[in-house]
Amino acid sequence: MSDSVKITAIRPERAIPGGEIEILVEGLQLDPSGRLLCFANGLNCKIIGASSKRIMATVPACDDSSAVVQLETELGESNGFVLTLGKLLADEMHIVANPAIDPSDDALILTRSGSRGQALPHTLYRLETEGFLDELPVEIMNPTSIAFGPGGSMYVTNRAEGTVARIERGERAVVVASELGIATGLAFDRNGQMYVGDRSGTVYRVSEEGRASEFAKVEPSVAAFHMAFGPDQRLFVTSPGFASHDAVYAIDGHGGVETWARGLGRPQGLAFDREGDLYVAACFGGRHGIVRIDPESRQIEHFLAGANVVGLCFTRNGEMVVATNDSVYSLNLGIYGTLLN
Repeated sequence: MSDSVKITAIRPERAIPGGEIEILVEGLQLDPSGRLLCFANGLNCKIIGASSKRIMATVPACDDSSAVVQLETELGESNGFVLTLGKLLADEMHIVANPAIDPSDDALILTRSGSRGQALPHTLYRLETEGFLDELPVEIMNPTSIAFGPGGSMYVTNRAEGTVARIERGERAVVVASELGIATGLAFDRNGQMYVGDRSGTVYRVSEEGRASEFAKVEPSVAAFHMAFGPDQRLFVTSPGFASHDAVYAIDGHGGVETWARGLGRPQGLAFDREGDLYVAACFGGRHGIVRIDPESRQIEHFLAGANVVGLCFTRNGEMVVATNDSVYSLNLGIYGTLLN
């Protein structure tokens, strides 16, 4: 191997533990008997593939918000390249959709959802801004999607019973809509109108009295159903399947469905930033994590590397919160969501 190995780029430049990053290099001459190691802040990164121009490696667990990535050969070390890392906020959760930010105090709402029909002693949690994780004393089975509606009230879908409940004072779940199939997705438009996604592919519009009417139909989902309103007030939906070319759908105010973007593997939670870019937990080009989609070109970019990512949201302080099926991380990226002012 050459002693002039140089890291020229890392793609993507953001990751959580377990994410696979692509390290672009110059001057590397591979030798089966030679030494090639990769480190992030001195911690070993597992190399899963290598060529003379790029190396694929897995990001280790690290408590830092950034890491200097370096390669080591038998002739010395490469230059260092900075990678932004997610900081662990909570683990031992069971999250199946986006977490949510309480607009009243910026606490993060998380779930321990359980398998369908499984009754757990505690299913909803509040992660305070000071870092305390509190159990909410409210009984709700299989909480899936969380959204804050008019007046700042919290609403949660119950996929086991096909209902939406309003959580009052964090202690009591009041059912406000029922007979919604396998209710997973949940979103409110700017007028406070509630929309609920059934895993079968039906999107319901729910009146203030709790009456549900069919609003639109998209492809059925094999998992949860995810929804978010865009800056143009269309309802954006992902319905994850088993294919590598699943779509993001945009639904107008009359229920007309457009295939807005396609080419994603198992797209799940989604959120917009104030610039109109859409972020989706998905696999793209064989790379897992979060993608960013430009609203004009519809170009898809692998934005963050991570395994088992199911959702995300943005805090009032410009942090991206990333949820896997069991853990939650934050990255200070200076990105602000559309609903936090």
